[in-house]
Amino acid sequence: MNIVVCVKQVPDTAVERTLVPGEGTLDRASVVGLINEIDEYAIEEGLRIAEAHGGEVTILSMGPEKVSESIRKALSMGADKAVHLVDDSLAGSDALATSLALSAVLKTTGFDLVILGSESTDARTGVLPAMLAERLGVPQLTLASKVDIDGTAVTIRRMTDDGYDIVAADLPAVVSVVEKINEPRYPSFKGIMAAKKKPVQTLSLADISVDAGAVGLANAATAVADFAARPPRAAGVVVTDEGDGGARAAAFLAERKFI
Repeated sequence: MNIVVCVKQVPDTAVERTLVPGEGTLDRASVVGLINEIDEYAIEEGLRIAEAHGGEVTILSMGPEKVSESIRKALSMGADKAVHLVDDSLAGSDALATSLALSAVLKTTGFDLVILGSESTDARTGVLPAMLAERLGVPQLTLASKVDIDGTAVTIRRMTDDGYDIVAADLPAVVSVVEKINEPRYPSFKGIMAAKKKPVQTLSLADISVDAGAVGLANAATAVADFAARPPRAAGVVVTDEGDGGARAAAFLAERKFI
């Protein structure tokens, strides 16, 4: 089985993130880049499926040269190989352009199953899996907390507000997973050393026949109209109990509609 896991490098959520003035895009150059947390669950699920049913796991990532660091970590977890789409024209691409570029790569490399995290920690749009499936012309099975493969059929347990739905489709298909699906493995020392020798194919827009005029910030269908820094946190209200502390605390909560 040809399993492709899409991985995005995102800024570390533990540090303050800012937008680039005049662009409205996230400043990625000044912060440490990490694998999107939910994508690690996607990697783990791809590895488990390959271990159970055979096949190869390919990591697919789009972004600048520094993304290679995250690709190597994904390979050290056990993936077999990787494809890195890197082109200066891709900078600032929105979800629509990203899905266009990634779908072009997948049409070039081929796939049986594409696995993604349900959303990224930097954008949190949650729309890329659906867009990718539409561009590829294959079924989408999203928000999976469990994935089962039976021959050429895939069945998932889809998380809902009221529990879960059972959704099935034939392969090839696109699946997005949630963090409850598994527990990602840690790269072993052997895996880290092996990752250095695993093949990473680098592609440009020309290699996948995508016009630079269809991607990038200047050609994005969406844009940030305005933004401002978050105001500093205001000092809290201190209630000194002089016999009426309970009533004053209740009034404070009621005023803010907490009770």
